[in-house]
Amino acid sequence: MSLHTPTPAAMGLPRLIAGSLVRYGLIFALVAVFAVFSLITPTFLTLANLQSILVNNFTLLAIVSIAMTFAVASGGIDLSVGTAMDFASFAFVSLVLAGQPVAIAALAGLAAGAFVGAFNALLISVIGVSPFLATLGTLFIGRSVQQLLTNGGNPVYLPPNGVPEAFRFLGHGTIASLPVPLAAAIVIIAAAAVVFARARFGRVVLSIGIQPGVVRYSGIAASAYIAATFVLVGLIAAVAGLILTSTVTVYIPSSGNAFLLNAIGATFIGTTLSPLRRPNVGGTVFGVLLLSIVANGLLLTDLNFYWQQVGTGTLIFAVLALSFINRKAAGSA
Repeated sequence: MSLHTPTPAAMGLPRLIAGSLVRYGLIFALVAVFAVFSLITPTFLTLANLQSILVNNFTLLAIVSIAMTFAVASGGIDLSVGTAMDFASFAFVSLVLAGQPVAIAALAGLAAGAFVGAFNALLISVIGVSPFLATLGTLFIGRSVQQLLTNGGNPVYLPPNGVPEAFRFLGHGTIASLPVPLAAAIVIIAAAAVVFARARFGRVVLSIGIQPGVVRYSGIAASAYIAATFVLVGLIAAVAGLILTSTVTVYIPSSGNAFLLNAIGATFIGTTLSPLRRPNVGGTVFGVLLLSIVANGLLLTDLNFYWQQVGTGTLIFAVLALSFINRKAAGSA
């Protein structure tokens, strides 16, 4: 063998490196970002700041991103998750202000979020509108409805001294020393993981997203599963709306839309952890962690808010682009 002829082991090394970057690039990016902010911001590694990342940055985005994961797994997308949050928030606040029990108000909020999902389901599964256009229309309609309900977009405040303790519990209480919002996020993440891994519903939804034609030819009522998926998306997003409202004790019209783009970003970043590039709960959680750490770290650097958005968007693009490039390199190595 020539001295300059690569050995099989040497020839396999580039493929191994490329394959690792393709499969675990998100984890490498997460570690790198964590290390960078640990070095440049002295308060980043403090216990108080790490808790803030989990409670203030991670929880709500994780819940909304899990909802988005279901929508994308079915082969669609839901641009109205923020609308479901907002409708749930409005119903919750309105009934609490009307003197209704917090439990009744919370159930009404969940129903309002599920209604948004059911409206999307009607458009998509019955009328045949594409998920993108259907949920985009719901986003616009929902924004206008909120403006009408609040006399042009005025916030609905709860009286500082008249908020029931049960209302505050959702945003500020603890369960087994865990903040309630974080506990809710953990429960939803775990439940979603079980649904996708063990339940027929999750497996069918994933199959619809990968090969919808095969699912339909197999006799499965794909439209019914898609409809149920979007109702579920609205219901999960509503949980985030209730927690947000309880945390800030105010309803602000269209505030849920602030989570939309990051939820989409976290979901698609998470697909890089899947060999088939499909949405998955673990990947979404890592994507949320990455965006949460970046948001927190950029805030600690005192960058202008708009530069923070530029940084977050650049990171999303870089992770997805690197995964695409490395995947092509791995395939040709």
